[in-house]
Amino acid sequence: MASPPDPEPAATEQSAMSGGLWKFPALALAWRNLRRNRLRSILAALGIAIGVFVIVVLGVFGTVLQLSASQELGGIGNQVIVSPSAETGTDALTPRQIQTVERAAVGRGTAVPVYIENSLVTAGGERAPAQIYGIDNPAALFTGEGESLPARHRGGAYVGTSVANSLDLQVGSTVDVEGEQYRIVGLLASSEDITPIQANNAIVLAEREFTGGYDQAVVVADSPDDARTVAAEIDSQINVRTERVDIFELSELLATISEFFTLLNRFLIALGSVSLIVAGVSIFNLMLMSTAERRGEIGLMRAVGIHRESVLRLLLAEAMLLGAIGGFLGAVLSGLAALLLWAVTPVGLDVVLVSRNGGFLVGGFVFGIVVALISGAYPAWKAAGERPVEALRG
Repeated sequence: MASPPDPEPAATEQSAMSGGLWKFPALALAWRNLRRNRLRSILAALGIAIGVFVIVVLGVFGTVLQLSASQELGGIGNQVIVSPSAETGTDALTPRQIQTVERAAVGRGTAVPVYIENSLVTAGGERAPAQIYGIDNPAALFTGEGESLPARHRGGAYVGTSVANSLDLQVGSTVDVEGEQYRIVGLLASSEDITPIQANNAIVLAEREFTGGYDQAVVVADSPDDARTVAAEIDSQINVRTERVDIFELSELLATISEFFTLLNRFLIALGSVSLIVAGVSIFNLMLMSTAERRGEIGLMRAVGIHRESVLRLLLAEAMLLGAIGGFLGAVLSGLAALLLWAVTPVGLDVVLVSRNGGFLVGGFVFGIVVALISGAYPAWKAAGERPVEALRG
């Protein structure tokens, strides 16, 4: 019996189209058309990739900068500084004001009354400027170098790193503060926090070494929300008719810094968007040239009965593929750049791998596709709307 004839080439091609990308004829034909002019397609996709890379990298780097600054300054957002108002003409808080501050802090944090003086201290014939603090509970405001500070300061002096280095002080050394000798019982850990209570240039003494009223009261709240509540309560109870105390809420400083970084981040993203718009113009130009070169082919497709919507869908699929390829490449390069930033700088991985940065990667990819579709919309509409007879004439 004779063997059955081989299937027709058209049937074989149709069978091949049933798998993979060929399940979507418009995408399959679009992919074939882009491959016919590879260099031009590669350059257009590269333009999208560069645009996506720039906008995503600027967004990611801005986020990393903002989160890193928030981490460095986050601790000060819980502090409230209460000091006598200049309008009262006094330089010390009254016992009643201290009690009000302590009551406001109950259940929300710790209130620490503080004596503060600026002085020149001496050790081994050398002199250095220092800020002298009289604090009953130094552990509430400072951290010890290598060991924890006591909850109650009974005697001796704790010295900051700057003063210790200037005067070559160690535990067991003595330092002269305004004619009085104090033995060094511990060192304070270095701190870079932006706060009026500075550890680096400090000498912390026991409260009993001071007389008179407290110069400040510092509330170390449990959270920024508690700090705002404490500040509002102190203001409502003490500053009823006149401004008797100044209340410095450090969370306001953090809010200002955060707002600045947010504006900076938006500016950087807007700046990066310019490069993506330029890439969109290149795709617009590519689609115009492509449709002009294929005018006869498009006219033939219309002449054999292919609907205008199908032609439009095909051309938009080409633009979408360019945007998808470029957007994906740009997002991948942006992710690698973010990991490189973590590898070569002191930036922590926890501020790089955040959901906002993931949103930038996904958003950049989607934005690349949207820009490509918008850029290809007019050339596709113009080509699909042309009459078949005119297109076939060339």
